[in-house]
Amino acid sequence: MLPVLALAATAAGCAEEVDTAGDTQAGDKVELLNDGELIVCTHLPYEPFQFHEGGETVGFDVDLVDLVAEDLGVEQKLVDTSFEGIETAQVFEAGDCDLAAAAITINEGRDSVMDFSQGYFDADQALLVKSGSDVDGLDDLDGKVLGVQQGTTGEQYATENKGKYGYQTRQYEDLALLQQGVQNGAVAAGINDNSVLLYASKEKQDVEVSTEFDTGEQYGIAVADGNGALQAKVDEVFDAAKQDGRYDEIYERWFGEAPPSGSGDNGSEGSDESGK
Repeated sequence: MLPVLALAATAAGCAEEVDTAGDTQAGDKVELLNDGELIVCTHLPYEPFQFHEGGETVGFDVDLVDLVAEDLGVEQKLVDTSFEGIETAQVFEAGDCDLAAAAITINEGRDSVMDFSQGYFDADQALLVKSGSDVDGLDDLDGKVLGVQQGTTGEQYATENKGKYGYQTRQYEDLALLQQGVQNGAVAAGINDNSVLLYASKEKQDVEVSTEFDTGEQYGIAVADGNGALQAKVDEVFDAAKQDGRYDEIYERWFGEAPPSGSGDNGSEGSDESGK
């Protein structure tokens, strides 16, 4: 599936205009912006959840949402957009996509402007440092610079704690730029979700994760506020995938091991815990 970098504000070829924020309920017919397509907003790269490989966009989230598209009898079509536009629900207000899948942590602020599926992946925060760095935690960053990804809960966590630990923060647009900042020494460390930083530390020999912070986060698939039909469909498909083993297969494909017992199973929506 090739990523689509831009979409017209009005979907051409639709039989009728669809209001993505209109009120629908579980069991109602799922209405999509375009016939035959499930348009998905994401933010690249965020390896291994969504990233480019061999001319395609692949990843854990991509494979999971493929299950939803398959159930609906349509094709997934990805739109690469800013994470800030996703987490503020601007992508739904503009009618850019049917749902958003971008390793999005469910929290109170986001849940107030859009709706979430059940939690499907557990996450905490972590620090990425250069291999051999003497930065073991936030208390080693006094007078130094901590890299953050714009719009993420990692940035929120760093901002809340910088007065206590005496560091400054530097914003990066995406995960790749944040990692590069750590690698080239522009920042003393970078904070982001533990899953992506642990993955990076296995792929790149010059960085390592020095510590993790227990923040109790869960990722959810986002839909427009009030789109209960699509929200319920995602939950239905994910429940079935967890029961029949497809979720475990996808998890093992991208993380090389079985998911932890109970991973993503509490089903909480709108959690106020502070992923991405």
